Amino acid sequence: MIDDAGPEVPAVGPWQAGTVVDIRTETPRVKTLRIALPVAAPHLAGQHFLVRLTAPDGYTAQRSYSVASPPDGTAEIELTIERLTDGEVSGFLHDELVVGDALEVRGPIGGWFVWSGTTPALLVGGGSGVVPLVAMLRLARRTPNQALAHLVVSVRTPEDLIYASEMSGPDVTVIHTRTQPPDGPRPAGRIAVDDLAPFVRPDATTFICGSTGFAEAASNLLVDAGVATPTIRVERFGPTG
Repeated sequence: MIDDAGPEVPAVGPWQAGTVVDIRTETPRVKTLRIALPVAAPHLAGQHFLVRLTAPDGYTAQRSYSVASPPDGTAEIELTIERLTDGEVSGFLHDELVVGDALEVRGPIGGWFVWSGTTPALLVGGGSGVVPLVAMLRLARRTPNQALAHLVVSVRTPEDLIYASEMSGPDVTVIHTRTQPPDGPRPAGRIAVDDLAPFVRPDATTFICGSTGFAEAASNLLVDAGVATPTIRVERFGPTG
């Protein structure tokens, strides 16, 4: 049986002025920020935080970013940011932000798309939709030789793969849709039922994250593969900048 109740969701914390302690380049368009908070804001795998920028004239802009780091009880979080064309927030975070800068954040937020790490899970991500799923995978990997979670991630090319150094092993399947690496196990092409079916299990919750088009396509494929609709949880994202 699947525990539909899910884990207890922590309360949303206040705005905090965190300090950027590390910036890591994941791909040409994606960076991960490690932020130290004055007060720890414990989160669940799958939740997100708001980031707020304030201009000298008082103008503010805020965006929501999934937490990539697993729950660890520390006062640091990792947010992975994709640079969007003409994105005012993502552009600043990529082009202007440096280690040592202050950054206003608030969270954690979200109670539906979360995983406790104690029940089976199939994780299906498209592009930067892999971010909250990696928090889940990292949580699962705290147990040696874990068999609870399996991640299937779809990317266009090898250069687009976020967290590339972690995307290997028996608990990860990478699908390349446009350019397949020379040693790839399948030709490049869109994710298909055959890519998902081996990892379907009746006792698992399935988490899907990606663009609206990807999420709808993946959901349909999973249903075709035998996944019960009530066990599927979906998080969609769009270009908000």
